[in-house]
Amino acid sequence: MDPSFLVIQGISGLTMAMILFLVASGLTLLFGVVNVFNFAHGSFYMLGAYFAYTFVSILGFNFWVSLLLAGVAAGAFGMLMEMLFLRRIYGRAEEAGFQILLTYSFILIIDDLVKMVWGTEYKSLQRPDGFSGSVELLGMVLPSYNLAIIVLGLLVAVGSWLVLSRTRGGRIARATAIDREMLSTLGVNVPLTLSLTFGIATALGGVAGALAAPLRSVTPGAGIEVIIDSLIVVVLGGMGNFWGALLGSLIIGEVTAFAVAFVPDWASLFSFLVMIVVLIFKPEGLFSPAKVRRA
Repeated sequence: MDPSFLVIQGISGLTMAMILFLVASGLTLLFGVVNVFNFAHGSFYMLGAYFAYTFVSILGFNFWVSLLLAGVAAGAFGMLMEMLFLRRIYGRAEEAGFQILLTYSFILIIDDLVKMVWGTEYKSLQRPDGFSGSVELLGMVLPSYNLAIIVLGLLVAVGSWLVLSRTRGGRIARATAIDREMLSTLGVNVPLTLSLTFGIATALGGVAGALAAPLRSVTPGAGIEVIIDSLIVVVLGGMGNFWGALLGSLIIGEVTAFAVAFVPDWASLFSFLVMIVVLIFKPEGLFSPAKVRRA
């Protein structure tokens, strides 16, 4: 088998993995800190793609500036959703059921809003200047934009871990998941912490959508496609586990990339097969919460 083919497919899998990780890490953050399983999280991925399209193709902004603005816009929308709707159901006995119904309804609402604002036709976004071509590495020609996504995804992974584990804000966020009443007694503004966490998580989804826009068509319904793979990633890694989300993303990204190359008609099944195998032998996920607590 041609080694260059394997490397190219591996790069494609890593690219998909980094985009998935950005979405899944936000989903993991919400579940681990806010204790919300946000079914609408994929819709913020879609919003990020549309915001990036608007900033770049309509307003003429630089792609990397638009990437940040798309993340900020998606995060602001997420904070609004948390403050106006989700905050009203915290602490209720039926909270889990309300979360599912409310966040699922936002999938439909955001999809319709996107159709009203941007229409139903497919949009496309050009790759940023300087990253539209390829680079030669060890005799192989690799797409430069894919390499940029991989590097950026790894930087976000390391940066997010440092913020969560090494800063006061990160420690407060993690403590919020354990005892909100105690934090409130100590003078911490818990509602603001939850809103900011929700905003950061949805901003990560928006950045992922903006990064993926030059590789895929920007279209309504894109959020549903990505949320399914993200849920598989979160289940694989372990609910609420950051590094588990990264490992799960790498597994699904590579499995999907090579399945598309070798068995394209059955490629979509392999992600589910991996999840089934993990759930049979390690139902708590590859990184169980118990390991996180001991660390």
